[in-house]
Amino acid sequence: MPLPSADELEQLEDIEKQWAVKAMHHAETYFKLISAMDCSKLRLTSIDDEIYKDFIENFPHIDVKHLDEKDFKSPESKDKWRHWINKYEKRVNEFNFGCLIRIDPSKDYTEENTMFGVRMQFYAIEIARNKLGLNAAVRKQ
Repeated sequence: MPLPSADELEQLEDIEKQWAVKAMHHAETYFKLISAMDCSKLRLTSIDDEIYKDFIENFPHIDVKHLDEKDFKSPESKDKWRHWINKYEKRVNEFNFGCLIRIDPSKDYTEENTMFGVRMQFYAIEIARNKLGLNAAVRKQ
């Protein structure tokens, strides 16, 4: 495969910067939202209950109180997540957009408390956290 030209590299850098800006904006907006309201009533999609049920059936070992990146980044995990995420392609807007995910729900987005994922992973984790009352700690701070 030929190396990209300088113009192509600049375009890739621009796309990466745009992704980062969008992901950060999404994270900031979400954190403000969960800081200001009772998250048990928050709906992130029109199919939250279905996503939650599907998530806990397919990923029962994931501890949403404190995420372990190996549950997302190992080759086996990546493959399992890919199949799970793709089920929502036609049903959830921006289902595979890059996203920032907090490792510990009691804390803000920081370098130590953030990992990269995609929107469906974010939805699965945050819907579970909201249903379990784990985001309430943010509102109390």
